Amino acid sequence: MNKLIIPTPPSGGRGVIRGAKKPEWLKINLGNNQQFSATGNIVESQHLHTICRSGRCPNLGECWNRGTATFMIGGDICTRSCKFCNTKSGRPLPLDPDEPLKIARSIEKMGLKHAVITSVDRDDLPDYGAGHWAETIRQIKQLNPQTTLEALIPDFKGNTNYLSLVIETQPEIISHNMETVKRLTPKVRSVAQYERSLAVLRHISDSRAAAKSGLMLGLGETENEIYELMDDLLNVGCMLLSIGQYLQPSKKHIPVEDYIHPDIFNKYKEIAYNKGFKHVESGPLVRSSYHSANFLV
Repeated sequence: MNKLIIPTPPSGGRGVIRGAKKPEWLKINLGNNQQFSATGNIVESQHLHTICRSGRCPNLGECWNRGTATFMIGGDICTRSCKFCNTKSGRPLPLDPDEPLKIARSIEKMGLKHAVITSVDRDDLPDYGAGHWAETIRQIKQLNPQTTLEALIPDFKGNTNYLSLVIETQPEIISHNMETVKRLTPKVRSVAQYERSLAVLRHISDSRAAAKSGLMLGLGETENEIYELMDDLLNVGCMLLSIGQYLQPSKKHIPVEDYIHPDIFNKYKEIAYNKGFKHVESGPLVRSSYHSANFLV
């Protein structure tokens, strides 16, 4: 580990850099090989949306170079305006009824063994988009029975009937991100609630599906708050966890408080395993769907 001169932050001296430009360990590879271009061409030819581009994911190059992408359904306009997220917000367009089949065909063309599906929040719809979610997964499984799936879902306002519509389609992993610790949730997430997100994960786990969640660091959380969140996840049966560095998409978004050193991410990974998580991905550039297939434990 390189020696760092780090000011003691309010968060307890956790190996962070504050008030500085992005450190060296956050450099990314944008990607430009043949597979990268092929992946992009399939996505664009089908007029599909990906969180890779919408969320300005730092792993876009790595994933597209490997022929993988995280498809975003329900359009590219979210009804919520979370302070951390780069996805457009406003009034969405009507759902594309052909989108489920387009996604399924794109997965077939890409020859994916594992795929990740996410969505914008659609609070404008009577079922918050749950029916569209279920139809998309059904179409994928029908056309690609060999492909395993992770469904990274919104909270559907906590409605268990709508959650069950997705659960019943039996994706191998069902994810719902906590995003941040309890104290910071009202500041970071516009509509979502900490306890409601835990209830969503509990419903997933109680349904005997593999529940997964994701956490961003660098928003001013303390170590104890991170451990509290880990314990809360385990208490509702969520055994899969991703931990990454928050990166500010633009000046209008909430600023980064801390850049966490990779060694600290490794420490949190070890602690999470010791607490009882079955699989953990933890690192500065880790995002919710990063190395998703590794979570098939």
